[in-house]
Amino acid sequence: MQRQRPDLPSADKRWKLVNATMRRNGYAEHALIEALHSVQDAFGYLDEEAMTFVADSLDLPLSKVYGVATFYHLFALKPKGRHACVVCTGTACYIKGAGALIEGIEQRFGVAPGETTADKALSVMSARCVGACGLAPAVVLDGTVIGKLGTEQLVARLEQEIAE
Repeated sequence: MQRQRPDLPSADKRWKLVNATMRRNGYAEHALIEALHSVQDAFGYLDEEAMTFVADSLDLPLSKVYGVATFYHLFALKPKGRHACVVCTGTACYIKGAGALIEGIEQRFGVAPGETTADKALSVMSARCVGACGLAPAVVLDGTVIGKLGTEQLVARLEQEIAE
């Protein structure tokens, strides 16, 4: 006997895309990461409603879905800003000044890693390694790797991006 699937959370057509991803994978547990990517692509982040829908659809405990969503740093549990700045905190970047970059961002924009400015202009994150050790300290700004920036240069670059 086939299990009854939950109703879509709303009439928003993006839920149909999410559901199609899970259906294509037979609503199997191995579809979890792909389903979460589908939700994030459609809505920009993973909220409780989305994780509950995915958990119910894939017949998984919500704790497992939440565990996967929080384990992988590419998943966001809150809406992101228009611009995203990821500061690498790997060993090479940390030694070359990543801490100062984060401190400069906190002082100028009032946000720490994992936060978004009140005006939703900038989300700041940190990552253990972005694979650009030769550019230390490295930052990924809106998907572009930038390296060897000082704090003042980075803050100026962020101000310019936000102003545009």
